[in-house]
Amino acid sequence: MACHAALAVVLLSLVHPRLAAPRRRALLGWWSGKLLRILNVTTRVEGEPPGAHERGALVAANHVSWLDIFLVSSVRPTRFIAKSEIRDWGIVGWIADRAGTLFVRRDQLRDTARINALVHEALAGGDCVGLFPEGITTEGDVLLRFHTALFEPAVANQAHVHPAAIRYERPDGSLCREVSFRGERTFTQSISLIIGEPAVVARISFAPIVETRGAHRREVAGAAQARIASLLGVEATRGKAPGRGAGPRA
Repeated sequence: MACHAALAVVLLSLVHPRLAAPRRRALLGWWSGKLLRILNVTTRVEGEPPGAHERGALVAANHVSWLDIFLVSSVRPTRFIAKSEIRDWGIVGWIADRAGTLFVRRDQLRDTARINALVHEALAGGDCVGLFPEGITTEGDVLLRFHTALFEPAVANQAHVHPAAIRYERPDGSLCREVSFRGERTFTQSISLIIGEPAVVARISFAPIVETRGAHRREVAGAAQARIASLLGVEATRGKAPGRGAGPRA
């Protein structure tokens, strides 16, 4: 894994900036998939992910682990809207930054015009954009209230929203809670727990798209949440989102 991270530093510093957009996306997808294989994480894809040439695609997924970004990107290379704190996640934060993550400061979440412009530019360039509307990680056995403001860029850009349900399992199908990045776990502790698992199955299921044309962001968020909850087999939380102490945010 250390060698693969070092390779990312070389590629993102010397190769990535010189490639055309399609080849940059292909490189991100390859590197993300290789990372999962190094960690002995097997990917299982269900449903229809965004097409490789689909423009105006936005993935909305539940949030379990720092692996989520690389799981989604291994299926469809994606630029995520994420809190600026992720920049502090060591090498993962640096890789996410150089790979094109759209970082947003918490106190600027209401600055929708700026965020819309960033997303519009990414979508216009053929990039797929991703977000974690819960704004906080869980163990994959619950679905928290979605922050509807995060869907405003999708509505403003009339992007297709692809709801995606993420669940990490052991080979016998039971929930692998060790993969979740929850509570007071540090990034180093999280890596150690993942490496300590003999095998992990990363299951990502895509629901039918949610159309945004003529819709309000609350309608889009509600539809995406309901479809993800159905795929996970859980009931979506409707109340107030948990406080900052409930787990790492992204």
